[in-house]
Amino acid sequence: MKQSKIDYRGDAALRLATSALELVVTTSVGPRIVELRSCGGRAENLFFQLPANESRAHGYLFRGGHRLWHSPEDIVRTYQPDDAPLELQTLRRGIALTQPPEEKTGLQKAMAIEVLGERTVKVTHTLTNRGLWAVECAPWALTMLRGGGYGVLPLPPKGNHADGDLLPAYALVPWTYTDLALPVWESHREFLGINVSRAKAAQKLGITNYPGWSAYWLDGTTFVKVAPVIAGARYPDLGCCWETFTNGAMIEFETLGPLANLAPGQSVTHVEFWTVIDGLPKPTTDGAFANSLAPAVKAWQAKLQ
Repeated sequence: MKQSKIDYRGDAALRLATSALELVVTTSVGPRIVELRSCGGRAENLFFQLPANESRAHGYLFRGGHRLWHSPEDIVRTYQPDDAPLELQTLRRGIALTQPPEEKTGLQKAMAIEVLGERTVKVTHTLTNRGLWAVECAPWALTMLRGGGYGVLPLPPKGNHADGDLLPAYALVPWTYTDLALPVWESHREFLGINVSRAKAAQKLGITNYPGWSAYWLDGTTFVKVAPVIAGARYPDLGCCWETFTNGAMIEFETLGPLANLAPGQSVTHVEFWTVIDGLPKPTTDGAFANSLAPAVKAWQAKLQ
């Protein structure tokens, strides 16, 4: 893995690169991972970027790419600016970035980015309570991806009522503005498809249990993210461990850790693994999904063990 200092739209940043992929991570704001490229694909940034003259939302600059928030979402607590320079630590396989504690929450965000081999990225998200009282929250890892692609949310394996499957396995959680009748949502036996180009207005959906991974196909390159689902844990947003938001221009893949009551000085972590797979067909049918995407992901997951 090669590491080099670069300028990213006026902010200091680092490029982490292997022969298979490249990441750009800002060090003067964030922590943010603002670019991800597959060297075997079209070499375009898979992550969504907002314009450099972006207007602030409730005092916050989204910028684009991957960020760490704390859930549940709140206009004041969630949208605390992350504009200050970061503490940078060099790791054997990457870097660790820590921001100053947020003034209004006392929470401190940190992100460790490690490149494992040529094609796997491990992102460790940490929230630490630097305040004077306990705070209930959950780590919330959000990745903004460019529009024009197709999202895949695998569903839990099917059971059989005759075999005694009498209890529910998961729940889909809509927001007030979610419209499941819109063509952005495509239901299949094994997965829920998200056709981003058909989203003409904001849409959001969560799930309470799933196989622990999701994928986004864009221009022949598939981005995969894996995050653990902890059985029996209490998750925010009516139990969601995974959520997605799209407005047509972009889509967010969001994973969440369990809710924790953080006493002063305590921390909680949430880990994701990413990879990029080139050359898979667009997963718009059960056949394409079963014959290409799922086996490729399972082969990659086996290497993480």
